[in-house]
Amino acid sequence: MSMTAVNPEVIVCNIKRRFTGVSGTVNALVPLQASHLALGYLGSPIPAIGIAEENSPEGFVRLSLLQALRVSSKRLPDGRMRIWHVRRDHEMLLAVLLRDLFRLPIKLVFTSAAKHRHSWFPRWLISRMDAVISTTPEAAAFVPNTTSIVPHGISLERFAPPADKANAWLSSGLPGRYGVGVFGRVRPDKGIDLFVEAMLRLLPDFPDFCAVIAGLAQAQHQGFQQQLQARIDAQGMSERICFLGEIPPDQVGQWYRRVLITVACPRYEPFGLTPLEGMACACAVVTSDTGAFRSIVDEGVTGYVVPTEDLDRLVERLRDLMSNPGQAIDMGYRGRERVKALFSIEQEAEGIAAVYRQVWQQTGLTTGRFGNKALKGQHGKPPS
Repeated sequence: MSMTAVNPEVIVCNIKRRFTGVSGTVNALVPLQASHLALGYLGSPIPAIGIAEENSPEGFVRLSLLQALRVSSKRLPDGRMRIWHVRRDHEMLLAVLLRDLFRLPIKLVFTSAAKHRHSWFPRWLISRMDAVISTTPEAAAFVPNTTSIVPHGISLERFAPPADKANAWLSSGLPGRYGVGVFGRVRPDKGIDLFVEAMLRLLPDFPDFCAVIAGLAQAQHQGFQQQLQARIDAQGMSERICFLGEIPPDQVGQWYRRVLITVACPRYEPFGLTPLEGMACACAVVTSDTGAFRSIVDEGVTGYVVPTEDLDRLVERLRDLMSNPGQAIDMGYRGRERVKALFSIEQEAEGIAAVYRQVWQQTGLTTGRFGNKALKGQHGKPPS
């Protein structure tokens, strides 16, 4: 598709080379949004969703920064301003400079997930946004100008259960009949050390289980991983607790399908997608009490939430599930239904589309080439 084949109503920014949680959100949302809006994408290639090349689905085009500047220099044909949707501080800064210093006719939407008070500069940038989406009520409490609360969602196609959960582990090539997995960066704030300690306590009693740690240890955290590996080796568990390294985005779902239980025990998380990804793949989940985990997990039905950094409680809840694999399988399928009902990517896209419409309504212009096709959704205000 040529640059002139689409006149984007919205430009989505993802200016980050490494694949992160934000990248994963964009990964899932962009193709869906492009089916309802004329969409431009500004950022690093994400091959998992086919935005590595210029050729892309109808209604979508990948832009260079220069192309994005050129196309944003004028309003849309119907008079609306284009929306730039940003999710990081440096993206906010770029968009504010383009609008306020270079006078581009654009509107700015920011998504905030942080559950803490921002420092002064991000607060100032956020105050300059035309609309702010918070992913949880807790995040909204730290952003006075929140426009809407829209939880993250998961692609139920990309993250789907296997035909037979009980036999899925066999394809891993690892020992045992069942897997327990933790997914994400290997670093202290993700609680990987807590997971390892829990497995060192539990695995001697459960010979049918093996544990996997899927995620990258960046250079500054290589020593942390090496210390954990030394601890595992010293306990004779090197064949049953495995570091898989960074998994390509298009293969992550395969590992969720293989494991019976997904663990997410970070010390802090703004939102946290891994329990949703695991539940969508029919995993029972055990999480720490941070991020949006308490609203994601139906306690005792789809999994358990334990106090943050409470190793004994983490071990206790994992023991409950590992002692009864049939119950864990049932919990996993109930988790899949919960994600379908409350946390689908379609629901997130609907909520975002409602914010876009609200931004355009502020100027009295709501329709355009794709205006009547926009997804309909509800949004709420943060508590006062």
